[in-house]
Amino acid sequence: MTDEARELIASLRVYLEELRESGVDALPFAVQSSDVAHTAETSGIDVATEGARETLEEIRGELGECVRCQLGRTRTNLVFGVGNPHARLVFVGEAPGRDEDLQGEPFVGEAGQILTRLITRMGFTRQDVYICNVLKCRPPSNRDPQKDEIEQCGPFMLRQVKSIGPEVIVALGAFAAHTLLQSTVPISKLRGKFHDYHGIPLMPTFHPSFLLRNRGNTEVYWTVWEDMTQVLKRLNMPVPDVSRKG
Repeated sequence: MTDEARELIASLRVYLEELRESGVDALPFAVQSSDVAHTAETSGIDVATEGARETLEEIRGELGECVRCQLGRTRTNLVFGVGNPHARLVFVGEAPGRDEDLQGEPFVGEAGQILTRLITRMGFTRQDVYICNVLKCRPPSNRDPQKDEIEQCGPFMLRQVKSIGPEVIVALGAFAAHTLLQSTVPISKLRGKFHDYHGIPLMPTFHPSFLLRNRGNTEVYWTVWEDMTQVLKRLNMPVPDVSRKG
């Protein structure tokens, strides 16, 4: 067996273990080339169950009109996610708010407008990146998500990330960062450096709503921008020359 084949097998095993942890028991079968089929056979991997990477459409289809937790009975719209299904950069927030619940799209309210401006300043459009939340339904009165809600929705969010295969993830706010990193460290201490999320570099930063609540404090914005410049550098993209007076 070649070194390349060994690396492929190791990567497959790690990926499949992560899927098992997220609750995925099987994947659709995909036709294998003779080389891949031989590699799978000699490694003991069951190609009939390992299959190909699932699509966002398949994940959304499995969610259906989800009522796996109580939020399914109080929402207006399920908010799955929007953007490029092959995005290099994924933004993950906490949960839909009122505007998102009404429109069925993440980050479309005032905080969403701030996120859109930030994405634009980075040199992207909303269509270039992918935006989603840990929870797909709005908690009543925007209360904090509960444990059982996270347990039901979290695996779908992980599957979205795995389907997209981004180079970098940005966790927006303390809740998203704590959920993805399984950490209770304050966001002020988590932000500013990359962490590992299933092999993907993850940058925690403040939620756009925090920027909204602190409009008079420009230092908060520049703190977030410092985090985004690190993201751009990790993506080998140019960092815009942004003046603090702008």
